Parts: sequence; structure tokens; C-alpha cells
Amino acid sequence: QVQLVESGGGLVQPGGSLRLSCVASRSIFQMYTMGWYRQAPGKQREKVATISTGGSLNYVESVKGRFTISRDNAKNTVYLQMNTLKPEDTAVYYCNAYYNENYDFWGQGTQVTVSS
Repeated sequence: QVQLVESGGGLVQPGGSLRLSCVASRSIFQMYTMGWYRQAPGKQREKVATISTGGSLNYVESVKGRFTISRDNAKNTVYLQMNTLKPEDTAVYYCNAYYNENYDFWGQGTQVTVSS
């Protein structure tokens, strides 16, 4: 079992920035592909960004150039730097650790609200 704890969400004005963090409970963190997903009210959860064990990055088109995912294996932590935030980025953001279908873990989520 891997426990994930997110932090860093909050209320920010359009154009602002936030940095989300997700700390994993186990040192096998480096074996997992880590990702950030989000779910807005009335919408399905969508993948925002992922980073593989080898450092390969993948972003949903709507955040390319604005968001950056990174990981620090020594700290068992994955980050999501979010810049130039837009109201449509408002959602609950979830951290995910994926190894295979039997080892697929989620955090509790952190709210991000972009509003003036």
C-alpha cells in the first residue's frame, strides 16, 4: 500500500501560480509512474500530467506551456507547478502512483480554485 498526501491547493486569481506537492509514504516511490489528475464539478476526472520512472513527461493539451510536473525520488515527492492559471483550471487535483493495475494508488485530493 502506498499512501499519498497532497498539499498546495487554494484560491488564486487568474494569471496566478500555485505549486502542488504530493508525498508518498514508501521508498519504492521511484518504481511508480506519478501523475496529477483533476476533476471539475460535473465533469469526469482527467489526466493533467504524468512523469515516468525514467523522467518521460506527458501533459494534457490544455496545460502545455503552463504546468510543469517534476519528481524528487530522494524525497518521495512529486510536484505540479501551475502558472498562468485560468478559471477553467478550477478542480480538485489528485495525485496518482501507478505501477500496474494491482498497484494503482490515489491521494485524497486538493482543491484549486481560480477566481477573481
